[in-house]
Amino acid sequence: MNLAKLFENAKDAKNYPAGTTVFAQGEPRDVMYVVLEGELDLQRGGRTFETAAAGAIVGEMAMIDKAPRSATAIAKTRCRLMPIDDKRFEFMVTETPFFALHVMRVLVDRLRRTTERATGCSLAS
Repeated sequence: MNLAKLFENAKDAKNYPAGTTVFAQGEPRDVMYVVLEGELDLQRGGRTFETAAAGAIVGEMAMIDKAPRSATAIAKTRCRLMPIDDKRFEFMVTETPFFALHVMRVLVDRLRRTTERATGCSLAS
């Protein structure tokens, strides 16, 4: 599922020039983002562990557990991002079940990759 298509006509999307810090590790969370255009580097401790491209979501962990940001997101290229606040997130989860499933799949995928990196073992069956 490409979330960028779901929000392609949104009027409240925000533009970020390359090199802009969208959010920083440890900051309080306020929104998650859908990447509509461009690429974001997700970093922890100054090291990029993932690059999110159009259709990806970032900042979803903080929306779910309300904890401070666990990573920093920096615009690798010029980006157009759709901010999803609490109200919109709850609406999307309630009214658009595939959105909720997509968020869960992203979380599971990131957890599996993190586990594989930490253990050096592939989880593929």
